[in-house]
Amino acid sequence: MQHRRSQQMLLIPVLAALVLAACGDDKKSDSSSGGVGVLAKICPETVTIQTDWMPEAEHGFLYQMVGKGYTVDTAKAIVTGPLVDSKGNDTGVKIAVQSGGGAQNFQSVTSIMYQNDNVLLGYVYTDEAIQNSATFPTVAIESGFEKNPQMIMWDPATYPDAKGIADLGKAGVKVRYFGGAAYMDFLTSTGVLDKANTDGSYQGDPSLFVTDEGKAAQQGFGSAEPYTYEQVIEGWKKPVKYEYINDIGWKNYAESIATKPANIAKYSDCFKKLVPIIQQASVDYVNTPTNGNAVILDAVKQFGSAFGWDYTAGAAEYGVATIKKDGLVANGTDGVMGSFDLARVNDLIAKAIPVYTAQDSPPKEGLKAEDIVTNEFLDKSIHL
Repeated sequence: MQHRRSQQMLLIPVLAALVLAACGDDKKSDSSSGGVGVLAKICPETVTIQTDWMPEAEHGFLYQMVGKGYTVDTAKAIVTGPLVDSKGNDTGVKIAVQSGGGAQNFQSVTSIMYQNDNVLLGYVYTDEAIQNSATFPTVAIESGFEKNPQMIMWDPATYPDAKGIADLGKAGVKVRYFGGAAYMDFLTSTGVLDKANTDGSYQGDPSLFVTDEGKAAQQGFGSAEPYTYEQVIEGWKKPVKYEYINDIGWKNYAESIATKPANIAKYSDCFKKLVPIIQQASVDYVNTPTNGNAVILDAVKQFGSAFGWDYTAGAAEYGVATIKKDGLVANGTDGVMGSFDLARVNDLIAKAIPVYTAQDSPPKEGLKAEDIVTNEFLDKSIHL
């Protein structure tokens, strides 16, 4: 997942270039969102959504909307099929879930949307939207994840007294991360971590953690790496502990469904019908992930080794269980699935401005939450 693996600057790539429906359960909302042909003629014939990494549980709610008869483009890592609602109704358009990461040469989602007009929507984290607000703005129309899965993990056997990231800082533990990550600049500028003890050269190689026997901490996703390291990574296969970046002050909405500002008006009628379907897909996937996971696993199998990505049923099951247990996908503060808390967004803006300004990527002057997120298209009756 690109945002978790790296926080690349948008400017470089842009300027250089310038299945089945969810079954649900007793908790399903009574919302009447969806229906046969509901998106026809108001949405593009194919609604293309760019993710930030290869298929995994964090993308499950998108694959939940992929209906029967889908196809897999193994060269471009794209799954395309009928866009269906929670009852399996064909909404009259197709959905194309376009993988990120290696399949997109590790470009940011924002960069891809600005280079390709056919990509209507994409995963844009709130801090990425803040960073690019002055030059390549985006507006998120559904929050995706209430809590960012990004974390820092460590070996509890090596550091038994560490309860969180701050303890790692006090102990002078080296922390590996993908260079350029704003959250790391936040942690070092606020004294949680010492910059001298951070290593921004990490590229996702698990062998580093194994080779130094857990002496260094490392970034990852709470819904993914703990399972992989305990169950899959040869030479380790034991538990790790972790703390979410969210829980130490960088409260970032993750996997948010965003678009370019001009599309808010252009596709307003589309979004009024589409966003509630996305909301319901999030509810359905968390409660009954069988079908969404089936599409994910089939896609990964068909991709083969082309993109260096492997994903198992065990990893998917762990991902969904953790997403639910840790409240990564959850109702917003107003009780609505997919909503944004504007006060929370403004708090992150205040924290992010000095970080990005120091990185020579200053956000839009006078930036406020309403510039980068909106609850306009949400169905307030949809919730977990």
